Amino acid sequence: MLFFCLSLAEGQTMQDKQSVQMAVDAHAADLIHLSDQIWAFAETALKEYQSSRVLADYAEAQGFTVERGVAGMPTAFVASYGSGKPIIGVLGEYDALPGLSQQATPDKQPLVEGAPGHGCGHNLFGAASLGAAIAVKEWMQKTGAKGTVRFYGTPAEESVGGKVYMARAGLFNDLDACLDWHPDYQTKASTQSSQAVIDYLVNFHGKAAHAAFDPWNGRSALDGVESFVDGINLLREHVHPSVRIHYVITKGGQVPNVVPDEAQVWIWIRDSKMPGVLTVSERMKDIAKGAALIAGVESEVVLQNGIYDEIPNRRGAAVLQSNLEMLGAIEY
Repeated sequence: MLFFCLSLAEGQTMQDKQSVQMAVDAHAADLIHLSDQIWAFAETALKEYQSSRVLADYAEAQGFTVERGVAGMPTAFVASYGSGKPIIGVLGEYDALPGLSQQATPDKQPLVEGAPGHGCGHNLFGAASLGAAIAVKEWMQKTGAKGTVRFYGTPAEESVGGKVYMARAGLFNDLDACLDWHPDYQTKASTQSSQAVIDYLVNFHGKAAHAAFDPWNGRSALDGVESFVDGINLLREHVHPSVRIHYVITKGGQVPNVVPDEAQVWIWIRDSKMPGVLTVSERMKDIAKGAALIAGVESEVVLQNGIYDEIPNRRGAAVLQSNLEMLGAIEY
C-alpha cells in the first residue's frame, strides 16, 4: 500500500513522501480492521453489500465524496476528493470466491465448510487501495496540491467483471492515470499484461420425455452438452498454447428418469490478446451448432461479458518499482 500511494505523489520531495508514509501509518490499524472485516464477510460477486459499505463509509468519514450504487450495481461506488486535473484513479476490489471459506492460517482450515472465502486477497486489495487514496488526500490537504484522487470500489472481479460496466457508464473517461495492484507471490511492479477473456453461456433446448417408457420421443439437451464438451476438449489440441478454456455444466436435468429438455454450460475463453479469444470463440460456436445437430436439439450461445487484455504502463511501473526499492523488503 505504501509504495503505491508514494507513487501517486511521485515527483515530489522526500519530505512529501515521508508525509504520505506517516499518513499510512496513522490509518494502519483501521485499514487492517477493514481488511479483517472483508475477509470475514466473504461476499461473492455482486453480493458484497457489507464489504462495499464498510469501505464507502470509511472513505466518507475521511472526507471523500461518495457516490454509491454506480453503473447500476448496488455494491459499486466511487469516492472522490479534490477538483480539477490531474485526476488519478485507484482501484479496489472486495469480492470473494464460492467454496473457499478459510481461517487466517497457512493450511486449509475452513471457517464454514463449503462457504465462500477470499482466494485472491481482495480483502487486502480493497482496504489497502483505499488507504493509499486516503494518504494522498491528506498529503493534498497538507500541501495544497491541486487535482483529484478518486477511489473506485469495483465489485464482481471474480465473475462478471464489474469494471466493464463501470467503464461502459463512462466512470473512467476523465482519468489521467489509473492504478491498481493485486496480491502476488512476488513484491514487484509488473509490466505484464492480463489475459483477455470472454464469458459465455451455452444453452441447449430439447424435448422432455420419460426416460423408461418413451425416450424415443425425447430430445436430450444433456446429450447436446455432452457432445459440446467433448468437442471443446478435442479443440484444446488445436489452439495456441496461450489459450485457456474453462467450463462448468450449470444445468443438466432434474432427475435421471426424465430426458432433460434444458441444459447449460458456462464457459470462459482466454488468450493473451482479444483477437485470439475471438478466433477461438468462433470455433466454440461451431462446436455448439454441431453438438445440437448430433443431439437433435437447439443451441443458443449467450455473450455474458468480455474484458480486454490490460495495456501495461512501463513508465508508471518504473515509478512504482523505485518506491518499492526505497521502502525495502517487507518483513513478515
